[in-house]
Amino acid sequence: MNHGGKEEISPITATRALEEFCRRAASFPYLTVDTEFVGEGCYYPRLCLVQLAVAGDGPECAVAVDPLSPELSLEPLHRLFSDASVIKVFHAARQDLAIFFHEFGSLPEPVFDTQLAAMVCGYGQSIGYEALVNDIVGKQIDKSARLLDWERRPLPQKLLRYALDDVIHLRAVHLKLTERMRKLGRTQWIRDELNVLADPETYRSDPRNAWKKVKKLKNNGKYLAVLRELAAFREEYARSLNRPKNRILTDDALMHLADARPLNAAQLSGSRLLMSRAKRGELAEGIIRAIRVGVEVPRENWPRLQRKPDKPMNGAAFELMRVLLKVRSKELGVAEQVIATSDDLRRLASGDSDAKQMLGWRRDVFGNDALKIYEGRLAIAVNGQRLNLVEPKV
Repeated sequence: MNHGGKEEISPITATRALEEFCRRAASFPYLTVDTEFVGEGCYYPRLCLVQLAVAGDGPECAVAVDPLSPELSLEPLHRLFSDASVIKVFHAARQDLAIFFHEFGSLPEPVFDTQLAAMVCGYGQSIGYEALVNDIVGKQIDKSARLLDWERRPLPQKLLRYALDDVIHLRAVHLKLTERMRKLGRTQWIRDELNVLADPETYRSDPRNAWKKVKKLKNNGKYLAVLRELAAFREEYARSLNRPKNRILTDDALMHLADARPLNAAQLSGSRLLMSRAKRGELAEGIIRAIRVGVEVPRENWPRLQRKPDKPMNGAAFELMRVLLKVRSKELGVAEQVIATSDDLRRLASGDSDAKQMLGWRRDVFGNDALKIYEGRLAIAVNGQRLNLVEPKV
């Protein structure tokens, strides 16, 4: 099938047609999936198109589904996503999965992410899809349609061809990366990352923790207690209206309110950084209520900023770990950041045994030796152009 040609592409707009495709797709070992959505002006991104493909060359093997059609229910797709016999293949899956989790209340399973597979095959930490397709499939993807309006109806043929190309090429990318991982013996390398993607908790956000995402926090207990209540209120209010939270209250406004703590409408009306609509009505009432709750939090329940590690970073160990990381990265043919970032090295050099480098494949290829360096049980020696790991004699 060549959707880059002149043939007309008709999106699926009726439930029965989607049921027919999903019934056939259930007999295939994998399904490639992509989405187009609009995130501006809303709390939850609005799903505008779902692209699906199975193996084969016929026009029935790759379809575009229009979730904005009033005659369409996505329930057949939900059932297919719950079929454990069909692998759902995405590239950079997290945002797509978050959308489906909101849409269905559950996640597709099992999931395969070609960005993660490319990572462990030596393509770097976050290779773009077009670069991956160009390298593996030898095709150039037309990205000129990326920023066009996916909510317009009818969708132009150019947009539909662009959208379907993604899932069509994703089939070959999936198969070739899977084979490459098998040959390299790295099939298990992405298990931990895939487990994170498959965990519903990855996509749930507790409004009570929203305050932690506000930048430039002051380490003052009462201030943080009020800020926590305000941030939680903002999150819940934004969700209820499906509007971006910063359109409700900016971070600067939250911090100002946590400092000023107006307790009635008169005091709130004099607050700077607030738009006029935040000074009256249910929004103003919610702000005042959140501040009052925060002010009454007992000292022993005040939130606290995350403490720095009790142990100071061992600078010498950090530098040796950097050398070890360069060596392992070159040996394995993967980018250094795939194994560990500078922040990861700082944690390891502070004796943090909970760092992710002490889990799974990273522990085997790097974490164990990094820990030995920190504990003084491993040294690095220069031998000509080679670097050797040496266990010092006690």
